[in-house]
This record gives sequence, structure tokens and C-alpha cells, in this order.
Amino acid sequence: MPFDPMMTALPDGVTLIDARRFTDSRGWFMELHRRLPAQDDTGLPDFCQDNVSLTSQPAVVRGLHFQRPPYAQAKLVTVLAGAILDVVVDLRQGSASFGRPTAVHLAASSGQHLFVPIGFAHGFCALQPETLVHYKVSAPYAPKSEGGIAWDDPDLGIDWPFTAAEILVSDKDALLPRLRDLAPIDWQLPRPQPKPAAQPLRRRA
Repeated sequence: MPFDPMMTALPDGVTLIDARRFTDSRGWFMELHRRLPAQDDTGLPDFCQDNVSLTSQPAVVRGLHFQRPPYAQAKLVTVLAGAILDVVVDLRQGSASFGRPTAVHLAASSGQHLFVPIGFAHGFCALQPETLVHYKVSAPYAPKSEGGIAWDDPDLGIDWPFTAAEILVSDKDALLPRLRDLAPIDWQLPRPQPKPAAQPLRRRA
């Protein structure tokens, strides 16, 4: 039976957000994200970087990726064109959903966003040609902190919408380890604070 992502309950912290669209005969307008510090009740973190990926053909899988502390990332994922099966895996030791994959269908036509908190691996499979995915992240890209788990980890048993023979992944993602081979991660480690800029020395008159 094909995997039905809407049958899977979202784990604690993962949120599917319905965006408001203003539609008329020309098309539609939508705010991707707005933060009002003085009266913010969204529960979303401060985002510092925007990423966009274009996937030219269906059956491409990107992931499953994460960053370790102190540069762990929360993500706000939006499909701008096409559609994806978006997958998250809980990596928080002690969580009731630890090691459990969850999948959500996201499409440009729906206007929904998926918020993925710190402590999850994230990836997606493109379902249509020329799929454009935008995601905001709460920490900058840090190569020394990046990690991932294999998209085809048999312990996860993710039911992708294409066969293994059809799926295309990058050479880098093909080498990602299984979840069982990851060392435990302390997701509470704080991010280092930036050092204050050095003040120029003033000459005496």
C-alpha cells in the first residue's frame, strides 16, 4: 500500500502551518514569514538564513540532513513550485518519537509551511519536475557541524513514493550512515556568542 503521509501524526514540535493567501484574477499573494518582536506569538525562532533548492526531475531525494550543536538548525520549509514528500526523523534521545520517520505532502498549490524544530533530520523527495523548495534556517551553514542519516536506512523503513532503483541521490548523501551508527547528540548545547568587535586605538593629541 502506498505511504499516506496524512495518516502519520506529527511529532512534538513539528508543525504544519496554513498560510493565508490573497487571491484574485491575477493569481495570489502570500507572506512567507513575518516576525513582530514586540508581539510575536508564533513560537518560531529567529531565522538567519534563507535557502532555495531546485530539483529538475521527480524521484530525487535530498537528505536526510541535520546540523549538530552548537549550530543546530530549526527550519521553515515551503514549496514554491511543484510538490514534495517531506520527511523528518526525530533524533532527540528520550523523545517518545525518537527514531520515527514522519512524512508530509507539501505542494506549491497548498501554500502550507512545515516547521521542523532543532533535533530532527530532514529530507524530501521531489514529486514533480522543476520543484522549487525554500527553507528558512535558524543557524548558518556550518560544515563541521553537518550530519545526516541514510535515506534508505532499513531501521527507519521510510516508504518513499518511488522504488530504490528509481530514486536519485547525491554521491554525498549515498554515503550517509544509518541512525543506529550515530553517536548520541546533546541538542541543548548553546551556540557560541560572537566576540565583540575590537575598538580601534585612539592616538593621543
